[in-house]
Parts: sequence; C-alpha cells; structure tokens
Amino acid sequence: MMTDKFSLFSFSGKMKVLHLSWMAFFITFMVWFNFAPLLNVVKETLGLSSEQIKTLLILNVALTIPARVIVGMLTDKYGPRVVYSSLLAVCSLPCFMFAFSDSFMQAAIARFLLGFIGAGFVVGIRLVSEWFPHHELGTAEGIYGGWGNFGSAAAAFTLPTVALWFGGDEGWRYAVAITGVMSLLFAFVFYANVTDTPKGATYFKPAHLTAMEVTSISDFYLLLIMKIPMYAALALLTWKLSPSGIDMLSSVMVNAIYIALIVIYFYEVSQVWKVNKDIFTNDVAPHHQYKFKQVAVLNVLYFATFGSELAVVSMLPLFFLDTFELTPVMAGMVASAYAFMNLMSRPGGGWISDRCGRKLTLMILTAGLAVGYFVMGQVDSEWPLWLAVVAAMVCSFFVQAGEGAVFATVPLIKRRMTGQIAGMTGAYGNVGAVVYLTILSFVEYQTFFLVIAATAVLGFATLLLMEEPKGKITEVNDDGSITLIDVSH
Repeated sequence: MMTDKFSLFSFSGKMKVLHLSWMAFFITFMVWFNFAPLLNVVKETLGLSSEQIKTLLILNVALTIPARVIVGMLTDKYGPRVVYSSLLAVCSLPCFMFAFSDSFMQAAIARFLLGFIGAGFVVGIRLVSEWFPHHELGTAEGIYGGWGNFGSAAAAFTLPTVALWFGGDEGWRYAVAITGVMSLLFAFVFYANVTDTPKGATYFKPAHLTAMEVTSISDFYLLLIMKIPMYAALALLTWKLSPSGIDMLSSVMVNAIYIALIVIYFYEVSQVWKVNKDIFTNDVAPHHQYKFKQVAVLNVLYFATFGSELAVVSMLPLFFLDTFELTPVMAGMVASAYAFMNLMSRPGGGWISDRCGRKLTLMILTAGLAVGYFVMGQVDSEWPLWLAVVAAMVCSFFVQAGEGAVFATVPLIKRRMTGQIAGMTGAYGNVGAVVYLTILSFVEYQTFFLVIAATAVLGFATLLLMEEPKGKITEVNDDGSITLIDVSH
C-alpha cells in the first residue's frame, strides 16, 4: 500500500485516507469557527453586550490547549479511527447546544466545550504519518493541514449566506446546526472507511498514556519547563475573564481556577516522574532514545506560526477597517486573503521540506516570517491598500508554509508518540494565540506585529539547536523484534 503513487486525484489506498482526513479536519474547523461570521446576529438575537461576545470568543479557544494534549495521548493509545470518529460525533452535541441556546450562560458553556473539537487536527497528523513514507510525508501533512484549516474560511464565506436562506432572526441557528449535522454524519463515514495503518503494518503504541516518555535526565527537566507555558496561557485566559478583565468570573472562582491549575501541574509532574524515574538510575536502550529538544524547538516554532495565524485572523478585518476606513464587508474580504493562502502555502511548506530537508526549510521560512511581520508593523494609512494586502499575503505564505514544515518534522521524531508530540506542539499554537491576543489588547497594531516578528527571531535562534532527522527511527514490536522506520533519504 505504501508504494502506490502520490496522485492527488486518486481516492484509493493512502490517498483515500488523506482525503478523508482533511475532510474530517475541515469539518472540525467549520464547527469550531462557525460563530465568528455570525457574531452580530447572535449578539442581537441573544441580547448580548460586546464584552459577552468577546468572552465567547475567548471561551471558544480556551479548552483547546489541554484538549490537544489529551486527544494526542488518546490517539496514540486507541488509534486515529476511533478517536476522530468519536470526536466528530461527541462535539456535535455542544454545537447543537450553541445553535439552540437562548441565554448567555448556555452559549458560553457550549462555546467552551466546543474548544475540544479544535483538537481534531492532532489525530490526522498521526494517521497520515502511518500511511505515507518519509519522502512524501511533508506534502501529505501539508495538504491535510492546509486544506483542513480552510474550514474556518469556508465557514466565514458560507454560513452568513445559509443563515440568510433560512431567513429571520433565527437563521443563524440553522446555519450553526447544519455544521453539527455534518460533524455527526461524517463521524460514521470516517469510521466506516479508514483504518489506522495500511494492511499488515503495526500501529505502535506508547508504553504509558499518562505522561510523555523522555530518554535523558536533561530532557526530563526540559519537559517540565515546556509544560509551564500551557498552564500560564490558561491562567492568562482566566485573568481575562476575571473582575480585572471582562468580569465574567468572580474573584473566588478565578482564585479557585488558579489553585486548580497549580495542583494539576504538580499532578502532571508526578506522572512524568512515575513514567520516567528509571532514567535517573538506568541508561535507556538506544532503540528507545529520542531527543526531546527536537519537540521543544517545534513547540516554539508553532507558537510563532500557528499562534500568530490564529491571532492575526481574529484581528485582521478590524486592522484593515481601522487603518484604511473600509466597510466591514470589504475589510472581511480583504482580510480573507490571509486565510486563502492556506490552500497552497501549508502543502507548499511540507513539499519544500520533503525536497530540501527539514531544518533548512524551517530556517528559511522562520526568517521570512520575521521579516514579513516586521513589514506588517510598518503598514499605516499612508500605504496604498493593494500593497498592504500583498504584504499580508506574503507574510501569510511564510506563516502557513512554516506550519507545514513544522508538521512535516513532528512525525519523524518518535513514531509511537506522534500523537503526544503533535498534541503538545499543536497546543503551543493555541498558547501563542492567547499570548498574542492578550498583547494586542494593550498595544497598537504596529507593536503587535513587531512582537510577533521578535518571537519569530527567537524561534530562529532555537532552530540552531535542532538536529535534522536522519536515517531511521526504531520501534519495538510486541514480540520484542525491532522495526526500522526511514525518516530521511
């Protein structure tokens, strides 16, 4: 099966799995972002204030950080077929709940729970890596990520029209509910048509589900450090909902969440210790070893790439509206050029990575990203609009091609832990979005773009520590025999 040709228009073998995977991801993103384009009608129908609308937008991304880590672990343990199908089916419920909510509290709970569907991305990363050889993996993961990611843009273009078809103040409810029906039905299509691996291949599972394995003492401490930003981002979200932010949660509630985050972090430390304590007394067998610093570098890069994409997609219509005094519709259309780049950029980043090597591609794209955001930081009302749009699209190419190159590398680190690694790296993208959007609430647009450029420079510096995946990675079969998996030419 692994030998069949990479033909984009084929719908059999590995190509069928790729197409069904990006479709599943596309639907998860449609459901996850079905709220933004209908924001104003939802606001009017439910009688919400601007602060409450902002709260719903924050809640929509809050749960995705822990969800991506949890879903990554479940994928490694139970396989992508079961996990993706379950996620699509279960998350249709909060989607319906949101569609038929008639108070702010119901809408808030539904949007919070819908953050879980944003974790679907991680499942496909592992599935695609099982079906494609290393020299096609970047391209395949890029198509999966780029075409699936387009679900958010598709929601922005289609849902307002669908809401108008149904007409009236309640039209938005039907538009949102339709995305829930798509999610529920596709869960069955996916389950019936996908297998976790090609026939005869082994699906390698990690020995432990509760924490990531590491293979050296320095990696043990690095893993604990890399977990802190995820908790910090959740604390930041909590602060935004506190009396000093938008005043949705009481101080008692906020303090309770802070304490809970600290307790959960230390519980996680205990689990990491339980899984890895042997490395303090015994050497890890060579065939089990991998370098966690590779994961740490990819986390930082995804923070800067996907983190900035999520943040910029949220603010770009407003940026064009304020800077060039456009109408809201025109600003939305101009800003959508940024999301449109996903269809080609992300697969392009993966494809370049397959041809030119993982590390070199990441270095070029990260440098381009830093320059791109630096240029965006110079845009003001003196610029011609067309030039500002070109600057946004060029910047967008480097951002999304960078995402493609990050996930061209993720599956080459340790096969049996691909879900866990993808989950952590994916979560870092959301951490980036939370950090950048929080910064945006304090500074001017120009400063916001320059801050992203600075983090890209930091990402470039960490890349110097990364090693190009070479040769083969080893996995151990249940009977103790060893399988070698090629990761480079």
